[in-house]
Amino acid sequence: MRAALIDPTAPGHLAVTDVADPVLSPNQALVRVKAVSLNLGEVRRARREAAGTHLGWDLAGFIAQAAADGTGPAEGSRVVGIVPAGSWADHAAVETRMMAVLPDRVSFAAAAALPVAGLTALYALEQGGQLLGRRVLVTGASGGVGLFAIQLAKLSGATVTALVRRESQSDLVRGAGADHVVCGERATGAVDHGPFHCILDSVGGEVLADSLQLVDRGGILVNFGVSAGETATVDVRDFFRVGRARMYGLYLFTEFGRRSACDGLGVLAGLVADGALDPHIAAEGRFDEIGILAERLFNREISGKAIVHIA
Repeated sequence: MRAALIDPTAPGHLAVTDVADPVLSPNQALVRVKAVSLNLGEVRRARREAAGTHLGWDLAGFIAQAAADGTGPAEGSRVVGIVPAGSWADHAAVETRMMAVLPDRVSFAAAAALPVAGLTALYALEQGGQLLGRRVLVTGASGGVGLFAIQLAKLSGATVTALVRRESQSDLVRGAGADHVVCGERATGAVDHGPFHCILDSVGGEVLADSLQLVDRGGILVNFGVSAGETATVDVRDFFRVGRARMYGLYLFTEFGRRSACDGLGVLAGLVADGALDPHIAAEGRFDEIGILAERLFNREISGKAIVHIA
């Protein structure tokens, strides 16, 4: 089968080549992959890991071989799923607890956008509990997670403030439902719209430090990324003075011990089928163009999701 492996000499450090078919465990189904999405974390890994490494988290396709243990969807079922690595290929071995059946109204492309970005947004917002009538701040709001978070927070009844780096991204996040938009490299401009019951931060660095000062009493800041830097200088006393505020570090694959990917993907796919959630696909390409799309995503030329179609 074909797979996209790390190749430092290729565009985006990715090249499509022939590899052996995956070997299945009893709790895994063989998925014929029809579409995958690219995430910033993956395209960054392509630049620092060893040549020949097989990457890829998100996928959508159909069951080519059902799991031997009898769990999961039947052969021929349309599914969306997530794997720790290896989705960028013609076929992938997927644990049945890490996939959900797709409604007929959801395309493979739309489904492929859901796993990492959609589940991260969903599980991060769940840390905030009841959001009806609450204020939510989303940093890095023009990215894949951010756009899902804005929509899901609005569906939950929250008032949403979106932080973006450039003015040109304002219309995008407003279109996703943001009530207020703040532009800049810092979160201090959001102070007029806070304090916030729930803050979702994917930026880290100074934005994380700023955001800690914007959490409301009893609120929570959920960090799941450090796109601007891994180090933040924080005035801890100010954070403590808020009272009962919390900070939560979210790593998606750990979250599956709390709520299964199957469950979350089912919720997201249902919302897409009902027209309540838009995956915001910003770029699409063929499998042999995966490196070009990865390069564009790495260079921040794509706001939203980048989808690769596997013929």
